[in-house]
Amino acid sequence: MSNIELAPLPQDALLNPYKLQGAYTDCYVMTVPRQVSQAQYVEAFYTTSVFKVERMILSLLASRPSTDLQARQLAQGEASHFAAWHVEGRTANQLLLCDFLGRTRSWLMSVQSEGQAPFSTRLYFGSAVVPKSKSGSGQPSFGLAFHALSGFHRIYTRTLMRAALAQLA
Repeated sequence: MSNIELAPLPQDALLNPYKLQGAYTDCYVMTVPRQVSQAQYVEAFYTTSVFKVERMILSLLASRPSTDLQARQLAQGEASHFAAWHVEGRTANQLLLCDFLGRTRSWLMSVQSEGQAPFSTRLYFGSAVVPKSKSGSGQPSFGLAFHALSGFHRIYTRTLMRAALAQLA
């Protein structure tokens, strides 16, 4: 099983503008010992049993239902909306989603090894949270819920990535 590590955002990450604007950003990475396409990663991530729980909650509480077919369409670049998110940015190996409230971003990136075998793929997942406001001194303010849920977010991110890895196996 691949280790999931907290890492700096790559220079070309679609999340970088948020980091530069003072938003909270994070970046987790794991290496898979084979080649995985961006579409395979995105579909696996959003169709795991773990993420289906989040999709069910979004369907019930926010009236934002979604299906595995919609996740596949998102992964293949055939859809610009999925559950509570819309596509804010996309490249050949990155996907940046924005939630319907405009406060959070979810980012996935895959980077395949180049050259000789053994082939591998580095799979990234990151988030951005836009501050609710800025203090008089210009410091970002994220609110109580953000701070209360930060520990859960770290655990949940690793759980989602492990589930995606298992789905890809």
